[in-house]
This record gives sequence, C-alpha cells and structure tokens, in this order.
Amino acid sequence: MKKLDCFGDICPIPLLKMNHEIETLKPGESFQMVVDHSCVIESIRESLAKSNIEFKIDEVLNGVWEITLKKTI
Repeated sequence: MKKLDCFGDICPIPLLKMNHEIETLKPGESFQMVVDHSCVIESIRESLAKSNIEFKIDEVLNGVWEITLKKTI
C-alpha cells in the first residue's frame, strides 16, 4: 500500500496531496496518509463525508494519525 507522508504539513497541503492521490485510484485501491496536525483530521472528515472514499483514522502516537483511504466505486 502506498504511504503518503504529510508529517509536518499544515492545511491545506495534506488535503491537496490527498485529492491528487485519490484521482489516481481505481475502485478497490487504497493508500495511507500520515499526519501530525489535528486540523487535518477534521478537514478530511468534512471533505470525504459525501464521497465514494472509505477512510479509517487511527491515532498511532499522541498527535500522529494514520489515515487509510479506499476508493469504493
């Protein structure tokens, strides 16, 4: 699985990177993002709320999140 490192990036950079990566996905494909800013988490939730992208957010360390995104259709 491809890993998108957004460590140290602040909004809107992680969202721009995420959207670019989503454009390249085929149905069933997924990738993972690593972020360290909580504002990114809320932005991703809002951005993907009505999309065909499934996502799972795990806080793996205090203040560090791994987000797995998968295109469903």
